[in-house]
Amino acid sequence: MKSPGFFTPFKMQSIVVTNEILLERLNPNDAPVIFYAIDQNRDFLGRWLPFVCTTSSVNDSGSFIQTVMKYREESLNEVYTIWYKGSFAGLIGYHNTDRVNEKTELGYWLTEEMTGHGIIAKSCHELIGIAFEKMGMNRVTIRCAVGNVPSENVAIRLGFTFEGIEKDGERHGDQFFDLKVFSLLKKEWEPA
Repeated sequence: MKSPGFFTPFKMQSIVVTNEILLERLNPNDAPVIFYAIDQNRDFLGRWLPFVCTTSSVNDSGSFIQTVMKYREESLNEVYTIWYKGSFAGLIGYHNTDRVNEKTELGYWLTEEMTGHGIIAKSCHELIGIAFEKMGMNRVTIRCAVGNVPSENVAIRLGFTFEGIEKDGERHGDQFFDLKVFSLLKKEWEPA
């Protein structure tokens, strides 16, 4: 059996999603803007995202970026900053990428003021297309905490299938959140 040639997303410095939405490959210079966005949106982001409570300085955002950069080539994982009309909106990217089983997961977050513009759905649609058409993936997953209705709606709007609940799937401080698991297979994908 011939092994697929893998496209590496980290070779893409910029992805133009629409004339208003631009994804830029994460780099060390992004640490201040990411930290500021997290710091200004602690209540909004902290409800669902476990890293918010441990991000207390620009150095924490810088450490996250360094970790992403260190492992991006070997893992096929990549993170992009999201820019909407020239302003920082959040992050999106691939993680838990498994070359052998040809699957990856999308993760994302937006600042509160950037919600309601379709930014995540459009950005996810673009990255799903890259995963299936260029990276050789067969499956894309989105996981979100039970109760995170906006994130759940993104998966549903994009045609993902609800597979079930991953009990205690993500740690948030001293508690665990159950996660809803959604998946989309390459054969189900409908590029726009």
